[in-house]
Amino acid sequence: MQTEALLDRFLTRLAPLDPVAVWAHGSLAGGDYQEGRSDLDLIAVLPSPTPRTVWRLAKAHARLRAEPLSRQLHCTYLTPSADMGRRHLTWAHEELFKRPVTPVTRRELHSFGRVLLGRPPAELLPPVSDRELTDFVVRDQRDFWRPALDKAPLWTRDVWVDLGLLTFARASVTLREGRLISKREALELLPGLGAPVEVVEDLRGRRYGDVPPAADGWTERRAELTRTYLGPAIDELVAAYD
Repeated sequence: MQTEALLDRFLTRLAPLDPVAVWAHGSLAGGDYQEGRSDLDLIAVLPSPTPRTVWRLAKAHARLRAEPLSRQLHCTYLTPSADMGRRHLTWAHEELFKRPVTPVTRRELHSFGRVLLGRPPAELLPPVSDRELTDFVVRDQRDFWRPALDKAPLWTRDVWVDLGLLTFARASVTLREGRLISKREALELLPGLGAPVEVVEDLRGRRYGDVPPAADGWTERRAELTRTYLGPAIDELVAAYD
């Protein structure tokens, strides 16, 4: 598989930085990975960084740019004593920036994280309580996804439709049952949650099958259907658990 080849090359490029651990989470660890469509979500734990660390990481990732699937490889870098409340150096979308490691990611790592190198997550990451997980999921729906629905142009893009719907379905199960589910499971649940069937089928086709070119006007109609559904659905979910 091209995925395994890329992971091997990534670990080779990272070796001079003496990583303490490298883990996979998301679909790569959870069993719903689609090569060429899914992201490769990684966490690497490095010793205490030096001023040259950022430059060395940028150089390591730049050397992978010609590799198949390299655009899908995302990695956040921690230290063994990292504060989970702060943002951490991350390579994604072919650039370095900082973002937090969310309670959902940490729970994934504890529950089914895939160890690619070194020590397991349980030895280095603090556990995530049910309350911490619930509070984060509610905040994410209320403070990120709900306001984003007011930005209509975003929802003409596949990624916003897909993540908006799937994240909502996953949030619903996490809040109701306290467990994490895959994107495939979330997709199967969406019709029962009242999501527009034609939008769900469009999402299914793009993620798991071949889809013909969209008909004229479909992108705009899909955006409106998604926003009209998600607004009240998010409001109801947040009201039940906030």
